[in-house]
Amino acid sequence: MRKRTLGRTGLEVSELAIGGLFTSDFGGGVAESTRIVQQAVDLGINYIDTAPRYGNSEETLGQVFTQVQVPENQPIIISTKLGGRPEPFDPQDRDGLIWSVEESLKLLKRDEIDILMLHEPDRPQQFNWWTDPFAVAGPVIEVLEELKEDGVVRFTGLGGTTATQMAHLMRSGHFDVVLTAFNYNILYRDAEQDVLPAAKEQNMGVVVGSALGQGGLSRRYDEIVRSKPPWLARPRQQQFLELYALLDEIEMDMAELCLRFVISNEQVHSVLAGAKSAEQVEQGACMINRGPLPPDVLGRLNEIFAMCPLRPFEEPMILPFRNPNYFGPGMANHGD
Repeated sequence: MRKRTLGRTGLEVSELAIGGLFTSDFGGGVAESTRIVQQAVDLGINYIDTAPRYGNSEETLGQVFTQVQVPENQPIIISTKLGGRPEPFDPQDRDGLIWSVEESLKLLKRDEIDILMLHEPDRPQQFNWWTDPFAVAGPVIEVLEELKEDGVVRFTGLGGTTATQMAHLMRSGHFDVVLTAFNYNILYRDAEQDVLPAAKEQNMGVVVGSALGQGGLSRRYDEIVRSKPPWLARPRQQQFLELYALLDEIEMDMAELCLRFVISNEQVHSVLAGAKSAEQVEQGACMINRGPLPPDVLGRLNEIFAMCPLRPFEEPMILPFRNPNYFGPGMANHGD
């Protein structure tokens, strides 16, 4: 597995990383998570991202780390997050923030955290992180600086889903890594507007989540697209049909196209895959190892993206291909 330098951290991270949502009871628990992590390590994957809000992922990984065989020259790099713990969560509470980090260390069975991120501090009105949002000031900044000075945290980061607000936080200079989700894949490229430029300015590491659109881009849904569901705007429908035609032409799997598209951007250092099984880890690694996409394919993808460069107003963040009863906001089960 090829490695890339994670911005100014200097950490060498694998192009494919493990998203920890399913290394938990949301997935196969400790047994399957052990298989997932061992397979990842065997394939040269050395980066895992988790969070307190991913169920019992931290606790599960802590147990897994006592069982997997990790080469001394390839330690596992872990990122976890602040946010949502303890409940009710108050990001203005210094003691609560420090307790959350101590809890992460205990659950992960680690003496230090490689990357500690703030979980969605860019999402408006979710939590009041800042005493001064324009200056990006608040108790959490002081806590992060103290934890780095004490050697408890090596690097800090941001994990979020917005484009403009995330870039504002990044330009504060307080953070080493950005994890951007739902903002950079073959159909959604909001991150190109501000997030990626801000990361370049600050020499930040860039990790991409939701390359497969939380399932909407993991495989083809030809029949549903052609049925013109009411939540799928006409430009988006035509875009999907063109995308599927390209897949037929180049004889490539949808998931492979998506993963290889992300790593085709040299500014992206790692892409997360929320694998539910060791087999999925192996499949993802095989796809990534085929390398960046050829220039002609990237050119075609740019043309397809241009067919619908902005999200239609009523389009849900996660395309509901797997929910045949979805009609629109607030009406998912109407008529059942």
